[in-house]
Amino acid sequence: MEIDGIVSAIVIGVVIGVLGRLVVPGRQRIGVVWTILVGIVAALVGSWVASAFDVADTDGVDWVEWLIQIGLAAVGVAALDRSRSRPGR
Repeated sequence: MEIDGIVSAIVIGVVIGVLGRLVVPGRQRIGVVWTILVGIVAALVGSWVASAFDVADTDGVDWVEWLIQIGLAAVGVAALDRSRSRPGR
């Protein structure tokens, strides 16, 4: 992966992470860095899932791929928030 691919993955990760965080109701107790990391992972896994179901690389905006990525980011944000907010930690 070249530098422009890494930069674009970070930018897309930020967008996906923030959108995923907006989908989850309530206040999340995770930081910006965790949000970005969850977003990057969700973007990569979501692209793979969309390719597996042959809904990636369509004409125009890939809405289904974006929805998969945002959904995965929301699940990741909620799971990370839940793991960090356990009693006794």
